[in-house]
Amino acid sequence: MRTRRTATAVAAAALLAATVLVTGCGGDGEPEVPEETTGTLEQIAGKAACEPDVQTDAEELRRAKCATPDGSYVLVTFATDRGQREWINEAKDYGGSYLVGRKWTVAGDARTVARVRERLGGRIETAEPHASHTAGHH
Repeated sequence: MRTRRTATAVAAAALLAATVLVTGCGGDGEPEVPEETTGTLEQIAGKAACEPDVQTDAEELRRAKCATPDGSYVLVTFATDRGQREWINEAKDYGGSYLVGRKWTVAGDARTVARVRERLGGRIETAEPHASHTAGHH
């Protein structure tokens, strides 16, 4: 159904417009990374020491804001691998850092994403924003 994909795209665009404004530079240290976590949004948030503020609770994805000592970020869980990959591909148009696990993603600045990785495992993906999306946002 097209509305589900449109809702996902709108949620990704809104999230990443905000993420671009807070993206910063991270450190160069490579700490030990635990085995990638799995579970529901609440279970993953608990492992990240986050009290999730759920913003989107839909069948295809759940999205929550997290404010922790590691920093502020957004945690998104997905119903399908394909939905996750489509969201990440669209999100990368806006730049930023993403911690990617099995059916979950953390979006935030590079330093925060690196710190959250120490708790959740996963792999970091980064992207430079496309000029057309960031004009006037500095």
